[in-house]
Amino acid sequence: MTEIIRKRAERVLVIGAGVSGLTTALSLSRAGFEVVVAAEKDASQCVSVVAGALWEWPPAVCGYHHDQISLSRSKGWCMESYEIFDGLAADPSTGVFMRVSNFYFTHRVEQHVHDQNKMNELAVRVRGFERDPGLASANGVNPTYGIMDAYRHLAPMIDTDTYTGWLLRQAEEAGVKVVRARVSGLLREQERELHQAYGVDAIVNCTGLGAAELHGVPMYPLRGALVRVLNDGTRIPKIEEAHCVSHDERNGDEQDIVFIVPRGENLVVLGGLAEPDQWSTDINLDNHQPVRDMYNRCVQFMPAIGKAEIDPVEPVRAGLRPFRKQNVCLESEPGTRIVHNYAHGGAGFSFSWGCARETVDMVKSFTI
Repeated sequence: MTEIIRKRAERVLVIGAGVSGLTTALSLSRAGFEVVVAAEKDASQCVSVVAGALWEWPPAVCGYHHDQISLSRSKGWCMESYEIFDGLAADPSTGVFMRVSNFYFTHRVEQHVHDQNKMNELAVRVRGFERDPGLASANGVNPTYGIMDAYRHLAPMIDTDTYTGWLLRQAEEAGVKVVRARVSGLLREQERELHQAYGVDAIVNCTGLGAAELHGVPMYPLRGALVRVLNDGTRIPKIEEAHCVSHDERNGDEQDIVFIVPRGENLVVLGGLAEPDQWSTDINLDNHQPVRDMYNRCVQFMPAIGKAEIDPVEPVRAGLRPFRKQNVCLESEPGTRIVHNYAHGGAGFSFSWGCARETVDMVKSFTI
């Protein structure tokens, strides 16, 4: 009887060119795989460039990740990304900055067990952790906002335009081939055809909301928007730190997030909006009251923001965070050589390097 000799998969198709797709492609290439990325949109047009891109310990400010298994896994992904971003911040060309991130609460942290657990987990993992209820007054927070507690730490803050461009260049320089193409239909039903068409042995799905069609799993968007204000030091002193108030789940679906994050050297982005099942991105300060309310909420929280000039070129960016009820999907599909890596919601950057590393491990397990 002739023995069947199996070898490891060597060539991989990554579908999607957002931060998850490009990080995965680069990680696969560095692990010795030949990689081709197929994407309907250029990296500069993906929802990743709309992201707030503040590294956060899960669950993130928008508060929609609840699945305990997913949250447990995501903590490892998050810390792996933290360490890599910390190293990348040494090179200004990456668009990654390590800056102080402040989180504020309208109650003592101990009064909510999930807030206390998150703080305790975070405190021993990040650089520069400090708890200080006085941070609100020291940072110009409106005293009538009712802040009773706060902590801060160093966190990666990513200029999404610069970083996405850097990531694409890194991938291409590593030998990754990027092609413009749309892949539609269930992957498991066309796996052989895709292997032949792209000359690959394995497939990784990093398509965000498009994964609903490729994997056959229901998805929904969590619409977000960011108001962009100039941070050049002319109208107000430059904002060098992030300032956030998480969604309070006791308020139900009320939009109550405060998200003030420096972007690169000369912008600050203001959020946050979290609108489930809303698909249109044609929203701005003039045609969508929740965007105006979001901006006003940030100004109410930190009045100095109201004096900053709104970016005259691009005042608002809106995008659709990809969610599913089970939260992040990072798994290989049984009976195939397909890995799914999607549904990161508002934590795509925070999870990107950790999820990419786990994806590489899964692809390594495939044989042909």
